[in-house]
Amino acid sequence: MNVTRAMQIFNSEKNHQVLLNGSPIWIESLSADRQTAIVRPLEDDGSIKEVSVTELVES
Repeated sequence: MNVTRAMQIFNSEKNHQVLLNGSPIWIESLSADRQTAIVRPLEDDGSIKEVSVTELVES
């Protein structure tokens, strides 16, 4: 995914399924400058991590 699409999803009122390594995630925040996203699993286990938006896949 590119940072523009990630921003569209992040700012959308609709729910979009986004995957990281095949697992559904929630985008907490985005950095357009660094092209990264702070994400957490939908099955919230408390883990939050920063990943490149190129690792995210819209399903």
